[in-house]
Amino acid sequence: MTHKIAILGASGYTGAELVRLIATHPSMEVVALSADRKAGMEMAEVYPHLRHLDLPKLVTKEEIDFSAVDLCFAALPHGLSQALVRDLPEHVKVVDLGADFRLRDPDDYSKWYGNEHVAKELQPAAVYGLTEFYRDQIRGARLVAGTGCNAATVQFALRPLIEEGLIDLDRIICDLKNGVSGAGRSLKENMLFAERSTDVTGYAQGGKHRHLGEFDQEFSAIAGRKVEIMFTPHLVPVNRGILADCYVEGDPKAIHNALVARYEAEPFIEVLPFGQAPGMGHVMGSNFCHIGVIGDRVPGRALVVATLDNLCKGSSGQAMQNANLMLGEDETTGLMLAPVFP
Repeated sequence: MTHKIAILGASGYTGAELVRLIATHPSMEVVALSADRKAGMEMAEVYPHLRHLDLPKLVTKEEIDFSAVDLCFAALPHGLSQALVRDLPEHVKVVDLGADFRLRDPDDYSKWYGNEHVAKELQPAAVYGLTEFYRDQIRGARLVAGTGCNAATVQFALRPLIEEGLIDLDRIICDLKNGVSGAGRSLKENMLFAERSTDVTGYAQGGKHRHLGEFDQEFSAIAGRKVEIMFTPHLVPVNRGILADCYVEGDPKAIHNALVARYEAEPFIEVLPFGQAPGMGHVMGSNFCHIGVIGDRVPGRALVVATLDNLCKGSSGQAMQNANLMLGEDETTGLMLAPVFP
């Protein structure tokens, strides 16, 4: 069976990544691509690396006939998906790559994103899209809310440790580096080559990053009490990738054993041998996440390092993994390609 796919926001990096991944999927066909400001253009004009693919022209959202669509990927800027998803035909399944349905409490959405939630009636039906932890709910969902890319990386490192009660919940520090593609494709002065190529800069320091809303929501639910981690992201001069150093207090060997046990059956999570740390370049262009654990010189302290590709496993790859489940496909279909190196 061929599933008819629409991608909204196809001119952005995550939209293009979806097209790239779907190109090798045996049962997905892209029937509609939207990009309002680039409507009327061929995808090859916007992304020449996709020139060999037979793709529909970019159109506005209003021009899409959703009666012929089985599943829609919404790769739109924050704040645009809520009204759009609300107005789609009921038969259309939706994977939202933005933040509009990630936070279960609409007040939390307003707090972290500064906008009023305009589709509150849909929020209870939205399933959080961290596949490895919400797989059963995703299978039966009509609407799946993709995670933040930073949020996914840190959760892969920490969720099993919180579940097993292995770390001090009040002493978690996460230092994260991410590539500039996470800021999107629109022109920004601080993303110019001359600004970024030799610089490493932290941002949203002091507990201001929006993905903290996801950490608070998920970690507190697991622990059964409030958990508020210390988290600082940094922009580094690479195109794509995330690497999170998570400093925790607990027995390093027990931490490693818990991660191995939790992820041994997961097709996309690789836990390295104890004492080894992954590198950002080892997962580029793939749907894999690598995790390592290193003991500190002081007993009872550990470093947990997680890395993934922000555009793939952190966004579009995760979205396709979820879409596979929603459409009754094997969740690995189209996603087992090895990382690109060097």
